[in-house]
Amino acid sequence: MSILDIDDVERLKRINDALINRVERAMDQQRNAFSLFQTAIALEGQVRQRTDELTSTLRNLEKTNAELARQKEISERADQSKTRFLAAASHDVLQPLHAAQLTMSALYDLQESERGRAMVMQVERSLDTMNELLHTLLDISRLDAGVMVPDHTAVPLAPVVESLLSDLRPIAEAKGLRLQTSITGDHVRSDRTMLRRALQNLISNAIRYTDRGGVLIGTRRRGNMVAIEVVDTGCGIPLDQRELIFDEFHRGPVAKGRASRDDDCALGLGLSIVRRLVTALGHDLSLTSEVGKGSRFRILAERCEPPSVGEIRPQAAQRPANDATLSGRRVLLLENDIEVTRAMSTLLDGWGCEHRIAASHAEAEEVLNEGFVPDLIIADQHLDHGDHGTQTVAALARRLRRRVPAILATADISEPVMRDAASLGAEFMAKPVKPAQLRALMAHMLAAAP
Repeated sequence: MSILDIDDVERLKRINDALINRVERAMDQQRNAFSLFQTAIALEGQVRQRTDELTSTLRNLEKTNAELARQKEISERADQSKTRFLAAASHDVLQPLHAAQLTMSALYDLQESERGRAMVMQVERSLDTMNELLHTLLDISRLDAGVMVPDHTAVPLAPVVESLLSDLRPIAEAKGLRLQTSITGDHVRSDRTMLRRALQNLISNAIRYTDRGGVLIGTRRRGNMVAIEVVDTGCGIPLDQRELIFDEFHRGPVAKGRASRDDDCALGLGLSIVRRLVTALGHDLSLTSEVGKGSRFRILAERCEPPSVGEIRPQAAQRPANDATLSGRRVLLLENDIEVTRAMSTLLDGWGCEHRIAASHAEAEEVLNEGFVPDLIIADQHLDHGDHGTQTVAALARRLRRRVPAILATADISEPVMRDAASLGAEFMAKPVKPAQLRALMAHMLAAAP
């Protein structure tokens, strides 16, 4: 039926309304579709803009990170260069101090008045303080530079502690303190030199901050571990200070009875290096303390069996005091530092020794060619032309066809050098050397020589 055949007006209106609604819906759909299309285009533009902004930001961030990484690498290289320089330069750093201490000892012998001797002793005490600080700073540099690497062996605790007591007991007795031990016969897996250094700093620190009572060094078994403890009756450490004391340059309060720190020149580096050493060794370090009653520092190390006979490393002999005369004894000094040779020559002359000086292996051979046969050799490790004192001493012994008593006096305290000295049967003394100890050791070795 055609719409023209419909004569019902109302029906035609309804049909017209329906058609109009259909058209309007179609137009609305088109408008909605167009609106969605426009919205999509707008969103796409915004996404593209945000993407461009994000890409630009990421590129800038990458450049910034690259620059930061470059600056960090430069800083790390500079820091490593500094620490490696200090670690490697220990010989050159300590040589002038060694020469100064030798010279002051010779100067003391020349003084005729008590005032003059007192002034010399005051300078010597300052040099001793400088020596201790330099050794501590160099140890920190070696650890930070990674050149001080533990050589883990079975370390007997008793001889390590006894050697420390021989050095530190006079300091404790001067303050009226008791220095006691309670040591088991255990061995621990550690590096002997590094462990000794850590204990030395702990004991020295305990003596410094204790005014009455004393210090106890003891060991206890804890299963398969050994606890090495340093206990003092000092002023104690407040709870809020127990982490700070391990920081560089942190110093505890002035002990009672002291008006100032004139007699305490430490910079607060001792406990800092203890933590570094113990960490490098793989041991545990702990602290308990009570203010006004004292402190207990504990190093926990793995217990191990003693080495077999074939594994025992030769150790330097104990250095007993001996007042035997050195007059007329022939000494060959292997040393290439001019200031040290001058100071040593003055000392040897004062002790009545006949001596010759050589700065290299070749010069030492020339001294022997001149007919000078030494009764004793004092050698530095690092000589001219890259020569080593241990090798030169060994070569001279082969030429003389006998072992000559020898002292290796050097600032190189590395484990290989100490092993080389021990294998030669030579005594090892770390620079700067105390003249009184050197003289006593020389006299003892010459008296014991066949």
